[in-house]
Parts: sequence; structure tokens; C-alpha cells
Amino acid sequence: MSDMTAHDIEREALDASSDGIDMNAPATVLERREVYRGAIFHVEDMTIGLRTRDGGTVSIRRQVLRHAPCVVMLVHDVHADRYLVEREYRAGSDLFAYGLPAGLMDDGETVREAALRELAEETGIAPESDDTMRIDPVGDYYSSEGMTDELAHIMVIHLDRWRRVPRHFDADEHVESTWVDWDTLLDTHVTASNSIIAIQHETIRRLTGRVA
Repeated sequence: MSDMTAHDIEREALDASSDGIDMNAPATVLERREVYRGAIFHVEDMTIGLRTRDGGTVSIRRQVLRHAPCVVMLVHDVHADRYLVEREYRAGSDLFAYGLPAGLMDDGETVREAALRELAEETGIAPESDDTMRIDPVGDYYSSEGMTDELAHIMVIHLDRWRRVPRHFDADEHVESTWVDWDTLLDTHVTASNSIIAIQHETIRRLTGRVA
């Protein structure tokens, strides 16, 4: 009798390939060329080699948008039980979209450093001190792994006490932010998937009664 569990059988089915591709072998970049470079991202046209189980190679072509990693923060004022919400124009959705504080990481920054910098720059909010805040890591997720390498570091920041600091926007950046209560946050039409992940994480915390 086989000792394989249902989990093992399901995993074996995922690892098996109907067309001979070895899904446990790393892919190889056969050719790449940059076809666009902008201020925020660049695009590569790539030919990728997938190894087959008989030792051969199958070539596929993909375009990849290369993008700096980013931070996404659901910010919680613990004392007032309120959350920070932003609104700004987003070209991808062509909306003045509601969302959470977020931004790109600079070279050499840690996730924590980037999150606190972006929070201060965009909203003018900073923790009063290190011991008046707690960061609840949600996870690191690709925004759209089929087309971009942008990795979003998502977290919930719980502030016991905070202070106002000057905001610093880029020349073409126009962001509004305000504190809202939990019900208002849930009623707000947030369309960015990374923001939704953070909100769902906090929903679970509130439902299970975990301390912020």
C-alpha cells in the first residue's frame, strides 16, 4: 500500500507535466534586450528556455516590466482606532483611486526604513518614537508576477502615539490623506490588490481579537 497522502498526490499532479516540461528545473534566460526605459521602470523583451524531461529546451517569449520593490502600509491609530486612507490619480486604472500609503524603496533601504520614510513624506505622520509603534508584517507579494518583478512588502503599522512632520511630494505627486474609522475603511472602494491584502489581514486580526 502506498504511503502517499492526499497532499503528496496533489503535489505530484502539480509537478507532473502533460507536455514534457520539467517544472522542477530552473528556467534559463536565452536572450534579453531592453525595449523601453522610463523614470520609474524599464521593460525587457526576453526569450526564456524551459527544460524538458528528456533534456531538451523549449523557448518562450515574455516581456517583463522591471520595477523597484515597494512598501504598502495600513496605518492604525490605536488610541483612536482609526486608519489612514489616501486618494490620488492612478494612470493604470484612470481613477482618482482610494488606497493606502505606499511607495518605492530606495537603493540600500530596509523595508522598515522605506515604510517610515514614505509614510512621513506622503501623509506627514511619524511615530513619536520606536517604542510607540509596532509593525505587523503581512507578507511579500508580487503585484502581477506574469508581467512584472515588482515585489510589494505589505504591513500593518500600529501607532500608539504619533506626531506631525512636513510632507514631501515629488513635483508631479498629488496625494490627499485622512484618518477614517474601521467601518468607513471597509466601505471605501479600494481597488489596489496590495491594499486589499493589508485590509484583509487586519480584518482577521480584529475578528480573532488579537491585540494590536
